[in-house]
Amino acid sequence: MRIMLVSGSIILPIVMLYLHKRWLRLRNIFNYVAILATLIFGNVTSLSIYKVLIDKTVFMTSIHAILLNPFFLISGAYIGIYVLYRLLLLTMEEQQ
Repeated sequence: MRIMLVSGSIILPIVMLYLHKRWLRLRNIFNYVAILATLIFGNVTSLSIYKVLIDKTVFMTSIHAILLNPFFLISGAYIGIYVLYRLLLLTMEEQQ
């Protein structure tokens, strides 16, 4: 599983970069999905923190339940891959 996570974080941004160069329309799709993922990630995080504050529960133990939320995990994973893709794109543009 560790190998899959590490290799995915290396391979997927490179695949996104290749697709970016190949199909121009995917540029916008990648950006729109990143906006949506950021909204989901932020909302899930803020709602979880709000619930902890309202319930007056122990912060450190209760907030870790957010790590079990699939929306949080999927959106966070896409944001991470997207940031690496954008850094690759920026690096390639600066070399030219």
